[in-house]
Amino acid sequence: MNQPLSSPLAPATGDTPRRIAIVSASWHRDIVQNAVEGFRTECERQRPGQCQVEQLEVPGAFEIPLHLQRLARSGRYDALVACGLVVNGGIYRHEFVASAVIDALMRIQLDTGVPVFSVVLTPRDFHAHEEHLNFFRTHFITKGQEAAQACLATLDSLAQLPA
Repeated sequence: MNQPLSSPLAPATGDTPRRIAIVSASWHRDIVQNAVEGFRTECERQRPGQCQVEQLEVPGAFEIPLHLQRLARSGRYDALVACGLVVNGGIYRHEFVASAVIDALMRIQLDTGVPVFSVVLTPRDFHAHEEHLNFFRTHFITKGQEAAQACLATLDSLAQLPA
């Protein structure tokens, strides 16, 4: 018998804090860390005291999936977040790195059942001059906030579904 689900945006019942791990790339840390801070700030704004966010830093975006996979398999986290900036360094096709990372993130969440959110961005144009740096610093704050919103809404909706 089908039973109606409550609103997918309604907070999950109980006072158990959400355990969330963020794995961020240290490459372009001055930009990427803004996504982490945006995520933390939005979680606290939406659910004061209800999000336990831990951060692990890895060298680059390519290293993120393996770390997320191990964290997902640990059973310690309700959700995982990847943060990184993949730019065209002129040596290799950065699109391949970004594609490999994003494909791996989807595979991790489908294989483990732990939702994975991405703030791994690949801008078409990135130049290390002050105007672009300032734009991306601000943009990563916004993307971190959006990831937190998606994360909390997804955790709430998943809590309404059968295991």
